[in-house]
Amino acid sequence: MDSEPTKGQSFPLKDAVFIKAKVLNWLRQFNTFCFLDSCGFPGGRFEFLAGAGLKREVILSGACAPEDFDTFLKEKDTWLLGHWSYELQTGTGLNHSGHTDAVGFPEGFFFEPEWLLYVKEGRLYIEGEDPAALYKTLLGQPASAPEPLQLQLPVQCRVTKEAYLETIRQLQAHIHRGDCYEINYCVEFFSADARMNPFDVYQQLTTRSPNPFSGLYRFDDRWLICASPERFLERTGSRLISQPIKGTLSRSGTDTASLKEEQRRLAGSSKDRAENVMVVDLVRNDLSRICSRGSVQVDELFGIYSFAQVHQMISTVSGTVDEHIRMADILRATFPMGSMTGAPKIRVMQLIDHYEKTARGIFSGALGYVQPDGNFDFNVVIRSLMYNASSRYLSYKVGSGITIYSNPELEWEECLLKAKAIEAVLEGR
Repeated sequence: MDSEPTKGQSFPLKDAVFIKAKVLNWLRQFNTFCFLDSCGFPGGRFEFLAGAGLKREVILSGACAPEDFDTFLKEKDTWLLGHWSYELQTGTGLNHSGHTDAVGFPEGFFFEPEWLLYVKEGRLYIEGEDPAALYKTLLGQPASAPEPLQLQLPVQCRVTKEAYLETIRQLQAHIHRGDCYEINYCVEFFSADARMNPFDVYQQLTTRSPNPFSGLYRFDDRWLICASPERFLERTGSRLISQPIKGTLSRSGTDTASLKEEQRRLAGSSKDRAENVMVVDLVRNDLSRICSRGSVQVDELFGIYSFAQVHQMISTVSGTVDEHIRMADILRATFPMGSMTGAPKIRVMQLIDHYEKTARGIFSGALGYVQPDGNFDFNVVIRSLMYNASSRYLSYKVGSGITIYSNPELEWEECLLKAKAIEAVLEGR
């Protein structure tokens, strides 16, 4: 997607980090906004993208949510930003059990922004009523002193370690019986009385753990503070790309040789390769439902990528879609993403609903944007904090892919590893 803005202006840019801080400070005035950040990683369309203010909006829920989104999409050829929650109904036939989501994001929400800003190829693009005036305002934004995070109640895990280990054994019994091959099981950590400034927490989290699909997102009093390394789905013209992650190893090396050894260890892990190939097969099957016959391919299998806290095994699957394929068709075929469910998808979603203690909500959903030309990019909402500023409820969830080869103790350790950066921010370390 290399299309330029259809309206607005661009401005020269010497320092993207400088202007990003100014944009984040300017966003504080809005009750609804979406800020998407590549954190300097290559391969993204923009260094960052921000939409703020509401020209029009849609809240999605119920069985017709994908079609309702299509209708909203076709009303005008404009930018749209927003999210789909895990529980969005996409025609799987699964009736979720009614577990609560204390943060309270809707099943889906999208908005056309009054202002759109992004940085690309060394320039800042602004679309809105008076781009030049906003550019001048941004340059004059003052620095904001960070506010301390206050947890009146400590963070707790929704399940004990012993209960977690027993659940893994029960899930492996399902695998033994042939109910499924792999299942992504998640647990929640939460604090029921937290006071925080999401802007400060976002900047601390992405400084500690920068990731290419990060974002700060506000829907009224609900906040998502996201440091995701994973892309769900990208569309460029007729091409769809999905990049599922399965396979995680702690990054502890301090020199090139030790880092390469860690990467080799992850690349050679039979357990992680088994998890990864299962989800690749699932994504191929999902894309085959909407892509032209013979066009679905695996562009990269078992790629090893390193981030601040961890090494990840990432594969890339792509396919070609015809022009008549609607967004509703794409959602019904691919959402929720296979990396956060398992295989076969509908059966493992039933097991997730049975064994997990709370609704996932926006966690393991997707956050992103659609351009006026129909191209889009969405992440997988993981490595994220969810926060309700009214109830002061703070939540983060972590999980791992469970297979017949899984060691329950090691799966527990993997969950703690994935929460490491978030815990450090919450504890002020």
